[in-house]
Amino acid sequence: MKYPDELVQSRGLYERARSVMPGGNTRTTVFMRPFPVYAARGSGCRIWDVDGIERIDCVNNYTAAIHGHAHPVLLQAAEQQLRLGTAFGLPTASEIDLAELLGRRVSSVQRVRFTSSGTEAVMTALKAARAFTRRAKIAKCEGAYHGTYDYAEVSLEPTPENWGSGIPASVPLARGTPAGVVNDVVVLPFNDIDSSVAILRAHADELAAVLVDPLPNHGGLVPADRAYLAALRRVCTEIGALLVFDEVIAFRLGYHGAQAIWGVDADLTTFAKIIGGGFPVGALGGRADVMAVFDPSSGRPAVPHGGTFSANPMTMRCGLAAMELLDEQAFERLDALGDQLRRGVDDAFRRRRIPGRTTGMGSLLKVHFGDRPIRDYRSARPDAAASARLDALTVELLNEGVLIAGNGLLALSTPMTPTDVDEVVRAFDAALGRLAA
Repeated sequence: MKYPDELVQSRGLYERARSVMPGGNTRTTVFMRPFPVYAARGSGCRIWDVDGIERIDCVNNYTAAIHGHAHPVLLQAAEQQLRLGTAFGLPTASEIDLAELLGRRVSSVQRVRFTSSGTEAVMTALKAARAFTRRAKIAKCEGAYHGTYDYAEVSLEPTPENWGSGIPASVPLARGTPAGVVNDVVVLPFNDIDSSVAILRAHADELAAVLVDPLPNHGGLVPADRAYLAALRRVCTEIGALLVFDEVIAFRLGYHGAQAIWGVDADLTTFAKIIGGGFPVGALGGRADVMAVFDPSSGRPAVPHGGTFSANPMTMRCGLAAMELLDEQAFERLDALGDQLRRGVDDAFRRRRIPGRTTGMGSLLKVHFGDRPIRDYRSARPDAAASARLDALTVELLNEGVLIAGNGLLALSTPMTPTDVDEVVRAFDAALGRLAA
Protein backbone atom coordinates (compact mmCIF):
# COMPACT_ATOMS: atom_id res chain seq x y z
CA MET A 1 0.00 0.00 0.00
CA LYS A 2 1.28 3.45 -0.94
CA TYR A 3 1.05 6.74 0.92
CA PRO A 4 -1.19 8.67 0.78
CA ASP A 5 -3.83 7.13 -1.48
CA GLU A 6 -3.99 3.65 0.00
CA LEU A 7 -3.55 4.31 3.74
CA VAL A 8 -7.26 4.25 4.50
CA GLN A 9 -7.01 3.69 8.26
CA SER A 10 -4.56 6.54 8.85
CA ARG A 11 -6.70 8.88 6.77
CA GLY A 12 -9.77 7.94 8.80
CA LEU A 13 -8.02 8.51 12.13
CA TYR A 14 -6.88 11.92 10.95
CA GLU A 15 -10.44 12.88 10.07
CA ARG A 16 -11.50 11.92 13.60
CA ALA A 17 -8.56 13.84 15.09
CA ARG A 18 -9.52 17.02 13.27
CA SER A 19 -12.78 17.18 15.22
CA VAL A 20 -11.08 17.15 18.62
CA MET A 21 -7.59 18.65 18.09
CA PRO A 22 -6.49 21.85 16.29
CA GLY A 23 -5.54 20.74 12.81
CA GLY A 24 -5.96 17.16 14.00
CA ASN A 25 -2.64 17.49 15.78
CA THR A 26 -1.25 17.61 19.30
CA ARG A 27 2.47 17.47 18.41
CA THR A 28 3.62 19.74 15.58
CA THR A 29 6.67 17.60 14.82
CA VAL A 30 4.57 14.64 13.60
CA PHE A 31 2.26 16.64 11.32
CA MET A 32 2.22 15.64 7.64
CA ARG A 33 0.21 16.72 4.63
CA PRO A 34 -2.29 15.47 3.61
CA PHE A 35 -2.38 13.40 6.83
CA PRO A 36 0.09 11.68 9.17
CA VAL A 37 0.77 7.96 9.26
CA TYR A 38 -0.60 6.54 12.53
CA ALA A 39 1.46 3.99 14.42
CA ALA A 40 -0.07 0.75 15.72
CA ARG A 41 2.90 -1.06 17.29
CA GLY A 42 6.66 -1.41 17.25
CA SER A 43 9.20 -4.16 17.83
CA GLY A 44 12.95 -3.80 17.69
CA CYS A 45 13.90 -1.33 14.98
CA ARG A 46 10.60 -1.72 13.11
CA ILE A 47 7.24 -0.07 13.35
CA TRP A 48 3.82 -1.03 11.94
CA ASP A 49 1.15 1.51 11.05
CA VAL A 50 -2.59 1.08 11.46
CA ASP A 51 -2.87 -0.06 7.84
CA GLY A 52 -0.49 -2.94 8.61
CA ILE A 53 2.58 -1.59 6.78
CA GLU A 54 5.97 -2.44 8.29
CA ARG A 55 8.83 0.07 8.15
CA ILE A 56 12.32 0.46 9.61
CA ASP A 57 12.03 3.20 12.21
CA CYS A 58 14.77 5.81 11.79
CA VAL A 59 12.91 8.40 13.85
CA ASN A 60 12.75 6.47 17.14
CA ASN A 61 10.52 9.11 18.69
CA TYR A 62 12.91 11.89 17.76
CA THR A 63 16.05 10.22 19.16
CA ALA A 64 14.46 9.08 22.46
CA ALA A 65 13.93 5.36 21.70
CA ILE A 66 17.60 4.41 21.48
CA HIS A 67 16.68 0.77 22.18
CA GLY A 68 13.92 0.73 19.60
CA HIS A 69 10.53 -0.66 20.58
CA ALA A 70 9.39 -3.26 23.11
CA HIS A 71 12.92 -4.13 24.23
CA PRO A 72 12.59 -7.18 26.53
CA VAL A 73 14.75 -5.69 29.29
CA LEU A 74 12.70 -2.49 29.33
CA LEU A 75 9.45 -4.46 29.21
CA GLN A 76 10.55 -6.44 32.25
CA ALA A 77 11.49 -3.26 34.16
CA ALA A 78 8.15 -1.64 33.29
CA GLU A 79 6.12 -4.71 34.26
CA GLN A 80 7.91 -5.07 37.61
CA GLN A 81 7.34 -1.43 38.54
CA LEU A 82 3.76 -1.42 37.23
CA ARG A 83 2.83 -4.04 39.81
CA LEU A 84 4.33 -1.88 42.57
CA GLY A 85 2.77 1.42 41.52
CA THR A 86 3.39 4.05 38.88
CA ALA A 87 3.69 7.28 40.89
CA PHE A 88 3.60 8.33 44.52
CA GLY A 89 3.50 11.49 46.59
CA LEU A 90 6.75 10.28 48.13
CA PRO A 91 10.30 9.87 46.84
CA THR A 92 11.54 6.41 45.87
CA ALA A 93 14.94 4.76 45.79
CA SER A 94 14.70 4.62 41.99
CA GLU A 95 15.43 8.35 41.59
CA ILE A 96 18.62 7.98 43.63
CA ASP A 97 19.76 5.09 41.44
CA LEU A 98 19.34 7.02 38.19
CA ALA A 99 20.85 10.20 39.63
CA GLU A 100 23.90 8.24 40.76
CA LEU A 101 24.30 6.77 37.28
CA LEU A 102 24.19 10.21 35.65
CA GLY A 103 26.81 11.44 38.10
CA ARG A 104 29.06 8.51 37.27
CA ARG A 105 28.69 9.06 33.53
CA VAL A 106 29.21 12.85 33.43
CA SER A 107 32.04 14.24 35.55
CA SER A 108 30.57 17.76 35.85
CA VAL A 109 27.32 16.44 37.36
CA GLN A 110 27.51 16.57 41.16
CA ARG A 111 23.80 16.94 41.89
CA VAL A 112 20.69 15.97 39.86
CA ARG A 113 17.07 17.07 39.73
CA PHE A 114 14.41 15.37 37.60
CA THR A 115 11.64 16.84 35.45
CA SER A 116 9.14 15.35 32.99
CA SER A 117 10.58 16.64 29.69
CA GLY A 118 13.60 18.21 28.06
CA THR A 119 11.74 21.51 27.77
CA GLU A 120 11.22 21.53 31.54
CA ALA A 121 14.86 20.63 32.12
CA VAL A 122 16.06 23.61 30.06
CA MET A 123 13.51 25.93 31.69
CA THR A 124 14.65 24.81 35.13
CA ALA A 125 18.32 25.20 34.21
CA LEU A 126 17.78 28.80 33.11
CA LYS A 127 15.85 29.58 36.29
CA ALA A 128 18.69 28.10 38.33
CA ALA A 129 21.26 30.17 36.46
CA ARG A 130 19.32 33.37 37.08
CA ALA A 131 18.94 32.58 40.78
CA PHE A 132 22.61 31.70 41.20
CA THR A 133 24.06 34.66 39.29
CA ARG A 134 21.28 37.16 40.09
CA ARG A 135 21.34 38.18 36.44
CA ALA A 136 18.49 38.16 33.93
CA LYS A 137 19.80 37.54 30.43
CA ILE A 138 20.73 34.33 28.68
CA ALA A 139 22.69 33.70 25.49
CA LYS A 140 21.96 30.98 22.95
CA CYS A 141 23.04 30.10 19.42
CA GLU A 142 20.99 31.14 16.42
CA GLY A 143 18.72 28.37 15.14
CA ALA A 144 19.31 26.02 18.08
CA TYR A 145 16.28 24.19 19.48
CA HIS A 146 16.10 23.90 23.27
CA GLY A 147 12.43 23.04 23.78
CA THR A 148 9.33 25.21 23.93
CA TYR A 149 10.17 27.57 26.81
CA ASP A 150 9.67 31.18 25.62
CA TYR A 151 13.28 32.22 26.23
CA ALA A 152 14.73 29.08 24.66
CA GLU A 153 12.63 29.56 21.51
CA VAL A 154 14.01 33.00 20.65
CA SER A 155 15.73 33.02 17.23
CA LEU A 156 14.86 29.37 16.61
CA GLU A 157 13.67 30.00 13.05
CA PRO A 158 14.87 33.41 11.85
CA THR A 159 14.60 33.95 8.10
CA PRO A 160 16.81 35.85 5.65
CA GLU A 161 14.30 38.69 5.93
CA ASN A 162 14.97 39.22 9.64
CA TRP A 163 18.36 37.72 10.43
CA GLY A 164 20.39 40.60 8.99
CA SER A 165 23.98 40.46 7.80
CA GLY A 166 25.83 41.10 11.05
CA ILE A 167 25.21 40.16 14.68
CA PRO A 168 22.22 37.78 14.93
CA ALA A 169 19.02 39.48 16.02
CA SER A 170 16.73 38.25 18.79
CA VAL A 171 13.62 37.15 16.92
CA PRO A 172 10.49 35.72 18.61
CA LEU A 173 9.14 32.37 17.40
CA ALA A 174 5.59 32.26 18.78
CA ARG A 175 3.19 35.11 18.20
CA GLY A 176 2.61 36.97 21.44
CA THR A 177 6.06 36.39 22.92
CA PRO A 178 6.56 39.33 25.30
CA ALA A 179 9.12 41.93 24.24
CA GLY A 180 10.78 41.52 27.62
CA VAL A 181 11.51 37.88 26.84
CA VAL A 182 13.05 38.73 23.49
CA ASN A 183 15.15 41.50 25.00
CA ASP A 184 16.56 39.15 27.62
CA VAL A 185 17.98 36.73 25.04
CA VAL A 186 21.34 37.40 23.39
CA VAL A 187 21.88 35.44 20.17
CA LEU A 188 25.25 34.03 19.11
CA PRO A 189 26.46 32.89 15.68
CA PHE A 190 27.23 29.19 16.05
CA ASN A 191 30.87 28.19 15.42
CA ASP A 192 31.98 31.84 15.09
CA ILE A 193 34.45 32.31 17.95
CA ASP A 194 35.40 35.95 17.50
CA SER A 195 31.86 37.26 17.11
CA SER A 196 30.45 35.11 19.92
CA VAL A 197 33.16 36.11 22.38
CA ALA A 198 32.70 39.79 21.52
CA ILE A 199 28.93 39.56 22.00
CA LEU A 200 29.29 37.79 25.34
CA ARG A 201 31.81 40.32 26.64
CA ALA A 202 29.55 43.17 25.55
CA HIS A 203 26.83 41.74 27.82
CA ALA A 204 29.19 40.50 30.53
CA ASP A 205 27.41 42.06 33.51
CA GLU A 206 23.93 40.97 32.39
CA LEU A 207 24.35 37.31 31.41
CA ALA A 208 23.23 34.52 33.70
CA ALA A 209 23.97 31.67 31.31
CA VAL A 210 25.17 30.61 27.89
CA LEU A 211 23.02 27.75 26.57
CA VAL A 212 24.59 25.55 23.90
CA ASP A 213 23.88 22.27 22.13
CA PRO A 214 27.13 20.80 20.76
CA LEU A 215 25.25 19.06 17.91
CA PRO A 216 22.16 21.20 17.22
CA ASN A 217 19.60 19.31 15.17
CA HIS A 218 17.66 22.40 14.11
CA GLY A 219 20.96 24.07 13.26
CA GLY A 220 21.80 21.39 10.70
CA LEU A 221 23.20 18.64 12.96
CA VAL A 222 26.64 20.18 12.48
CA PRO A 223 29.10 19.49 15.31
CA ALA A 224 30.43 22.45 17.25
CA ASP A 225 34.09 23.12 16.71
CA ARG A 226 36.15 22.03 19.71
CA ALA A 227 37.75 25.49 19.82
CA TYR A 228 34.31 27.15 19.80
CA LEU A 229 33.09 25.30 22.87
CA ALA A 230 36.42 25.88 24.61
CA ALA A 231 36.02 29.60 23.92
CA LEU A 232 32.50 29.60 25.40
CA ARG A 233 33.81 27.82 28.49
CA ARG A 234 36.65 30.32 28.85
CA VAL A 235 34.53 33.45 28.46
CA CYS A 236 31.78 32.14 30.78
CA THR A 237 34.38 31.72 33.51
CA GLU A 238 35.74 35.16 32.73
CA ILE A 239 32.41 37.02 32.97
CA GLY A 240 30.81 34.92 35.72
CA ALA A 241 28.05 33.38 33.59
CA LEU A 242 27.14 29.68 33.74
CA LEU A 243 27.80 27.39 30.79
CA VAL A 244 24.73 25.20 30.24
CA PHE A 245 25.14 22.17 27.98
CA ASP A 246 21.94 20.91 26.35
CA GLU A 247 22.50 17.16 26.08
CA VAL A 248 18.83 16.28 25.64
CA ILE A 249 19.82 14.73 22.30
CA ALA A 250 23.63 14.83 22.41
CA PHE A 251 23.84 12.54 25.45
CA ARG A 252 23.28 9.64 23.04
CA LEU A 253 26.65 10.36 21.39
CA GLY A 254 28.80 8.50 23.89
CA TYR A 255 29.06 6.62 27.17
CA HIS A 256 30.10 9.77 29.03
CA GLY A 257 27.95 12.08 26.93
CA ALA A 258 28.93 15.03 24.78
CA GLN A 259 31.12 16.84 27.30
CA ALA A 260 33.63 14.01 27.32
CA ILE A 261 33.77 14.04 23.51
CA TRP A 262 34.44 17.78 23.32
CA GLY A 263 36.57 17.95 26.48
CA VAL A 264 34.45 20.63 28.18
CA ASP A 265 32.92 20.67 31.67
CA ALA A 266 29.62 22.54 31.89
CA ASP A 267 28.24 24.19 35.00
CA LEU A 268 24.78 22.76 34.29
CA THR A 269 23.66 20.00 31.93
CA THR A 270 20.17 19.13 30.71
CA PHE A 271 19.15 15.56 29.87
CA ALA A 272 15.99 13.86 28.57
CA LYS A 273 14.93 11.36 25.89
CA ILE A 274 17.23 8.30 26.24
CA ILE A 275 17.44 8.50 30.04
CA GLY A 276 13.72 7.65 30.40
CA GLY A 277 13.65 4.19 28.83
CA GLY A 278 10.68 5.17 26.65
CA PHE A 279 8.81 7.18 29.30
CA PRO A 280 8.53 10.98 29.63
CA VAL A 281 11.63 12.37 31.34
CA GLY A 282 13.93 15.29 31.82
CA ALA A 283 16.81 15.99 34.17
CA LEU A 284 19.12 18.78 35.21
CA GLY A 285 22.55 18.14 36.67
CA GLY A 286 25.51 20.25 37.60
CA ARG A 287 27.79 21.78 40.18
CA ALA A 288 26.71 21.28 43.77
CA ASP A 289 26.89 24.98 44.62
CA VAL A 290 24.69 25.93 41.66
CA MET A 291 22.20 23.12 42.22
CA ALA A 292 21.87 24.26 45.84
CA VAL A 293 19.36 26.88 44.64
CA PHE A 294 16.81 24.01 44.73
CA ASP A 295 17.73 22.81 48.25
CA PRO A 296 14.67 23.01 50.58
CA SER A 297 16.40 21.55 53.65
CA SER A 298 16.99 24.94 55.29
CA GLY A 299 13.71 26.56 54.32
CA ARG A 300 12.18 27.90 51.15
CA PRO A 301 14.73 27.41 48.35
CA ALA A 302 15.80 30.14 45.94
CA VAL A 303 14.06 28.16 43.18
CA PRO A 304 11.10 26.07 44.38
CA HIS A 305 10.57 23.13 42.05
CA GLY A 306 7.99 20.35 42.07
CA GLY A 307 6.26 18.36 39.34
CA THR A 308 3.61 15.69 39.86
CA PHE A 309 5.38 13.20 37.60
CA SER A 310 8.99 14.31 38.13
CA ALA A 311 11.09 11.28 39.12
CA ASN A 312 8.11 8.92 38.89
CA PRO A 313 9.34 5.35 39.46
CA MET A 314 8.15 4.02 36.08
CA THR A 315 10.48 6.45 34.31
CA MET A 316 13.29 6.04 36.82
CA ARG A 317 13.33 2.23 36.71
CA CYS A 318 13.01 1.99 32.94
CA GLY A 319 15.50 4.81 32.49
CA LEU A 320 18.04 3.06 34.69
CA ALA A 321 17.57 -0.18 32.73
CA ALA A 322 17.96 1.68 29.42
CA MET A 323 21.14 3.41 30.54
CA GLU A 324 22.66 0.20 31.88
CA LEU A 325 22.10 -1.37 28.45
CA LEU A 326 24.12 1.46 26.95
CA ASP A 327 27.57 0.20 27.80
CA GLU A 328 30.77 1.12 25.93
CA GLN A 329 30.22 -1.66 23.39
CA ALA A 330 26.70 -0.46 22.62
CA PHE A 331 28.02 2.99 21.73
CA GLU A 332 30.76 1.48 19.57
CA ARG A 333 28.12 -0.47 17.64
CA LEU A 334 25.92 2.59 17.21
CA ASP A 335 28.88 4.66 16.01
CA ALA A 336 29.74 2.01 13.41
CA LEU A 337 26.14 1.85 12.19
CA GLY A 338 26.01 5.64 11.92
CA ASP A 339 29.22 5.74 9.89
CA GLN A 340 27.87 3.00 7.61
CA LEU A 341 24.62 4.87 7.02
CA ARG A 342 26.25 8.26 6.39
CA ARG A 343 28.63 6.70 3.85
CA GLY A 344 25.81 4.83 2.16
CA VAL A 345 23.50 7.84 1.83
CA ASP A 346 26.32 10.09 0.62
CA ASP A 347 27.21 7.45 -1.99
CA ALA A 348 23.56 7.30 -3.09
CA PHE A 349 23.52 11.07 -3.65
CA ARG A 350 26.65 10.79 -5.81
CA ARG A 351 25.40 7.75 -7.68
CA ARG A 352 22.12 9.46 -8.55
CA ARG A 353 23.93 12.72 -9.37
CA ILE A 354 21.79 14.74 -7.00
CA PRO A 355 23.52 17.49 -5.03
CA GLY A 356 23.18 16.47 -1.41
CA ARG A 357 25.01 15.27 1.68
CA THR A 358 24.63 14.14 5.26
CA THR A 359 25.79 15.63 8.54
CA GLY A 360 25.85 14.22 12.04
CA MET A 361 27.83 12.13 14.50
CA GLY A 362 27.48 8.76 16.15
CA SER A 363 23.99 7.34 15.72
CA LEU A 364 22.55 10.62 14.35
CA LEU A 365 22.31 11.68 10.72
CA LYS A 366 20.67 14.53 8.83
CA VAL A 367 19.99 14.79 5.10
CA HIS A 368 20.60 18.02 3.20
CA PHE A 369 19.88 18.77 -0.44
CA GLY A 370 22.40 21.03 -2.19
CA ASP A 371 26.18 21.23 -2.46
CA ARG A 372 26.84 24.20 -0.13
CA PRO A 373 29.18 23.77 2.84
CA ILE A 374 27.20 23.51 6.08
CA ARG A 375 28.57 25.04 9.24
CA ASP A 376 25.71 26.71 11.10
CA TYR A 377 21.97 27.43 11.03
CA ARG A 378 22.12 29.87 8.13
CA SER A 379 24.13 27.60 5.86
CA ALA A 380 21.98 24.59 6.83
CA ARG A 381 18.62 26.30 6.28
CA PRO A 382 17.05 24.80 3.12
CA ASP A 383 15.60 27.03 0.45
CA ALA A 384 12.14 26.37 -1.02
CA ALA A 385 13.44 23.93 -3.63
CA ALA A 386 15.46 21.92 -1.09
CA SER A 387 12.49 21.83 1.30
CA ALA A 388 10.24 20.51 -1.44
CA ARG A 389 12.77 17.80 -2.32
CA LEU A 390 13.07 16.79 1.33
CA ASP A 391 9.27 16.50 1.60
CA ALA A 392 9.23 14.34 -1.52
CA LEU A 393 12.09 12.19 -0.23
CA THR A 394 10.25 11.58 3.05
CA VAL A 395 7.21 10.25 1.17
CA GLU A 396 9.32 8.14 -1.21
CA LEU A 397 11.10 6.59 1.79
CA LEU A 398 7.76 5.85 3.48
CA ASN A 399 6.80 3.90 0.40
CA GLU A 400 10.19 2.13 0.44
CA GLY A 401 9.60 0.99 4.01
CA VAL A 402 11.73 3.53 5.90
CA LEU A 403 10.51 6.19 8.34
CA ILE A 404 12.58 9.36 8.73
CA ALA A 405 11.70 12.72 10.32
CA GLY A 406 10.23 15.36 8.06
CA ASN A 407 13.22 17.62 8.69
CA GLY A 408 15.65 14.97 7.39
CA LEU A 409 16.77 13.62 10.77
CA LEU A 410 17.55 9.94 11.29
CA ALA A 411 18.32 8.38 14.69
CA LEU A 412 19.49 4.77 14.92
CA SER A 413 18.74 2.23 17.65
CA THR A 414 20.59 -0.63 19.31
CA PRO A 415 18.40 -3.40 17.76
CA MET A 416 19.58 -2.33 14.30
CA THR A 417 22.10 -4.44 12.42
CA PRO A 418 24.39 -3.70 9.46
CA THR A 419 21.84 -5.54 7.32
CA ASP A 420 19.11 -3.14 8.45
CA VAL A 421 21.34 -0.20 7.56
CA ASP A 422 21.98 -1.71 4.13
CA GLU A 423 18.21 -1.89 3.67
CA VAL A 424 17.86 1.79 4.59
CA VAL A 425 20.62 2.69 2.12
CA ARG A 426 18.88 0.72 -0.64
CA ALA A 427 15.68 2.60 0.14
CA PHE A 428 17.51 5.92 -0.13
CA ASP A 429 19.04 4.90 -3.44
CA ALA A 430 15.66 3.93 -4.88
CA ALA A 431 13.94 7.05 -3.55
CA LEU A 432 16.66 9.36 -4.85
CA GLY A 433 16.50 7.56 -8.16
CA ARG A 434 12.84 8.45 -8.51
CA LEU A 435 13.54 12.05 -7.53
CA ALA A 436 16.27 12.24 -10.15
CA ALA A 437 13.90 10.92 -12.79
